[in-house]
Amino acid sequence: MERSVAVFGAGVAGLTAAHELIQRGFQVTVYEPRRMFGGKARSLPVPRSARGQRKPLPAEHGFRLFPAFYRHIPDTLRRIPFGRNRNGVLDNLISVDRTLFASTGQRGLCFPVRVPRDRADIVSWSAAFVDATRAWVPVADSMFFIHRMLVLLTSCDRRRETELDHITWVDFMDAKRRSSNYQRYLAGGLTRSLVAMNAEEGSARTLGLILQALMFDTLSPGRSSDRVLIGPTNEVWIDPWVAQLQTLGVKFVCGALRRLIVRDNRIGGAVIALSSGVEREVTAGEYLLALPHEILNSIIADDVKEAAPSLARLDRLRSAWMNGIQYYLDRDVPVVEGHCILVDSPWALTSISQRQFWTGTELADYGDGTVQGILSVDISDWNTPGILYGRAAKHCSAEEISKEVWAQLKMHLNVGGVRILHDAAIRSWYLDPSIEFKSKREPTNLEPLFINSVGTLKFRPNAETEIDNLSVAGDFVRTNTDLATMEAANEAARRAVNAILARAGSYYSTCEIWPLPEPEVLRPLKTLDSRRFQRGEPHAWYDGTTNTLGEAFRGRIHGLGDRLRRLVGQ
Repeated sequence: MERSVAVFGAGVAGLTAAHELIQRGFQVTVYEPRRMFGGKARSLPVPRSARGQRKPLPAEHGFRLFPAFYRHIPDTLRRIPFGRNRNGVLDNLISVDRTLFASTGQRGLCFPVRVPRDRADIVSWSAAFVDATRAWVPVADSMFFIHRMLVLLTSCDRRRETELDHITWVDFMDAKRRSSNYQRYLAGGLTRSLVAMNAEEGSARTLGLILQALMFDTLSPGRSSDRVLIGPTNEVWIDPWVAQLQTLGVKFVCGALRRLIVRDNRIGGAVIALSSGVEREVTAGEYLLALPHEILNSIIADDVKEAAPSLARLDRLRSAWMNGIQYYLDRDVPVVEGHCILVDSPWALTSISQRQFWTGTELADYGDGTVQGILSVDISDWNTPGILYGRAAKHCSAEEISKEVWAQLKMHLNVGGVRILHDAAIRSWYLDPSIEFKSKREPTNLEPLFINSVGTLKFRPNAETEIDNLSVAGDFVRTNTDLATMEAANEAARRAVNAILARAGSYYSTCEIWPLPEPEVLRPLKTLDSRRFQRGEPHAWYDGTTNTLGEAFRGRIHGLGDRLRRLVGQ
């Protein structure tokens, strides 16, 4: 019993925990109510789409993104065998070259996502610089953006937690008082690909640290800030992972956690509902909850919250909708060699054309064999009215969502007399089945996404709870990654496993935990700010309202920017 662990949830957090525990000699049973594993990271077959001997069309909760600053997920991928891959599933990642910022009424801005390595890269960067002059952000505003990023990077950890976590990104960046292009690209566009987080509700701490990590990746030689899988997620990652865990001895049971049983200030058992509907109690030495925070909040009773106060404030955390829709086309539409951010889309759309990256997948083997391209789109804003029906996505039917998203795509990509998207190319489409339409009034979302909204860090638990045989793991747990991502879920699971190892007195090595990358050259300034914080003094360059480093030179910089712009225009 002391070496047994019951893991509830088979998403990235649950599978990571099972992986780390089984390799350290524990007996692991994973309880998952669905027969598909991977949680929000999974792909899934489109029902009734297969013809003949072909496989069903692949669909997703949302497309996968693996920035280069990820350390925990790649470490796990490397240890999952896959065919003849030398580095296991990690070799199923492929780097992308560019990100397209698409706007309405004008040609999009295409930016490389890696440092130039050859002549072709240099040409791409040069073209991107020329393109950027069309969306010119005044030099004064650009310098202001750099200043605020420096403030964040030179702030000590305590200031970030107590001050920067309590101010939104848009307020920290003073976006409302600056140029429209500053708002579209620097304050807003750069954050649109960061899951369901928008600049008006995400904290400056979370968005700023993730953004600097992405920028660090882009400017680091030999690496790309953006990687994707070479095929459908479950085929090239999740299914091989589950197969490996089963081979190692992990048991998977189809059952949903109903409640925890507290005995003598410890968890003495858990009641699960089997797929047959029958409830039964299961016991283990350790219990690990790898479930979304909203589900945990509905399951955890008062006696558990009394014994583990850190779990008593899960109801203060927020979720938002970010779900995917796929368009299956009769032709390949590459669009761009990477992700496309639709900066003016009311529904905050981000898309990627899959076929160019699915080098290990033959689309003719899916569906009826006629699909030649897949355009995968994430919808991040479900509350803003669209352009076709004047209604938010939450108030539309599935058919209306499909038409609205397609219209917003065309509004951004079919510009300047160039038609990239054609209505006749659509063979079919598939909306994430987590969006359910059981009510005539509006749909419900079975899998909303946790968001790091401003001021909520203090409500989030650590992986180790006050109950000495209960741990939690998920993207809502306090981690270095600090954003609702696969990386955060993986890191949280590692922290939970380390807590279990410490309690068990295990001689096995603990799971490695990595910090977010930050420029080492600025570390002395963080130390100085720590001393200022301890004395109750504000940041040397920011007092919460003004830019004490650069505002005095605003007019002079603005004039220099105008001259530079005229020079580039000539």
